[in-house]
Amino acid sequence: MIGHIDIAETGDTVSATTVVAAPAEVIFDYLRHPANHREISGDGTVRGTNGGEERLELGSRFGMKMKLGVPYRISSKVVELEEYRLIAWAHFGGHRWRWTLEPLPDGTTRVTETFDQSTAKFPPALRLAGYPGRHRDNVETSVRNVAARFVGM
Repeated sequence: MIGHIDIAETGDTVSATTVVAAPAEVIFDYLRHPANHREISGDGTVRGTNGGEERLELGSRFGMKMKLGVPYRISSKVVELEEYRLIAWAHFGGHRWRWTLEPLPDGTTRVTETFDQSTAKFPPALRLAGYPGRHRDNVETSVRNVAARFVGM
């Protein structure tokens, strides 16, 4: 069963958080493999991998096949990484998708995905387009997808 998902929107970020019934190490290993990102994707735009690292480390570059109306490809780079606790990547626009994991005493993990446009090359353009709010449903669904992956583990 997937628990409650908390949503927080402040300034240039929107986050979704829930508790996942799995250890942080296992969840982190799942997140750091781009091949899993299609299953994780909250907006359904990720179609698959397009080269790059199979297991992400700090500085890793990876490509994704995407579709938002029309197919396209995008490359990202891992810009933050703390083993088993945090991983974030950004593409050419500079904004980040960040996952943070907080192990809890009962063996579960508090999992948060954050869309962060404060690091974007031109945040005002994103604000005019309605972000970060437009990613509210996406981060919620992504967190739900990760939690669903570990139900009954």
